[in-house]
Amino acid sequence: MELKEIKELIKLVSEAGVSEVEVERGDFKIAIKKIEEKVFVQSTAPVMQPQVVMSAPAAPSAPATPAAAPVAEHASNLITIKSPMIGTFYKSSSPDKPAFVGIGDEIKPGKVLCIVEAMKLFNEIESEISGRIVKVLVENASPVEYDQPLFLVEPM
Repeated sequence: MELKEIKELIKLVSEAGVSEVEVERGDFKIAIKKIEEKVFVQSTAPVMQPQVVMSAPAAPSAPATPAAAPVAEHASNLITIKSPMIGTFYKSSSPDKPAFVGIGDEIKPGKVLCIVEAMKLFNEIESEISGRIVKVLVENASPVEYDQPLFLVEPM
């Protein structure tokens, strides 16, 4: 099962008001349960992979965006790019590489902004908008929550 499919299942549990979803494909089984404002994901994979448990806060009942990084309007016409998942935020692909973006950089849809590592998977977070980075809100190698603001962008 792809990470994208797992994220969709988590959104389903968070937004649709269901309390539990189980999916089984061959020898892969995943159960997602909502308990008191938290979503728990329990997965069993083929031999050689341990059982994984991940928690995420329940998403607010806002319309789902098919985007890689959720975007929300900020007070003074700035756009906030938020984390689409729980994980660890990285500004670059490795410690010896330059940051994907910095303050003042122009971005366009599809531009990689950062990486969020979740469950040992490195997920590139891409921009969905055009604009200029005004502020990076997270320190490198810091833990981030679902829907946590990562960048402030001035739209172009």
